[in-house]
Amino acid sequence: MFVLGNFIEAFARIVNIGLNIYMWLIIIRALISWVNPDPYNPIVRFLYRVTEPVLYQVRRLIPLRGLGMDFSPIIVILIIVFLQSFLVNTLLQVAANLR
Repeated sequence: MFVLGNFIEAFARIVNIGLNIYMWLIIIRALISWVNPDPYNPIVRFLYRVTEPVLYQVRRLIPLRGLGMDFSPIIVILIIVFLQSFLVNTLLQVAANLR
């Protein structure tokens, strides 16, 4: 069973790294939105293409547009922190129990 435990631990660590990378992409996009970014810049296009599907779903589910500020990046970051605290830690504990 130790092989399955090692596999689950490796999977949990990869999920954690992926969530960290996505959180930083959200933060960078939010910071770039404060300036007037060139929409034809490849980096800006990449950031929008990667983050917009998730941010759009949050904006659609939680309409906070009337407040004058887009809170969807904050909500997505809170969801990522929750997933890191709950999902990743649960997977690591399951992997530790299988050893």
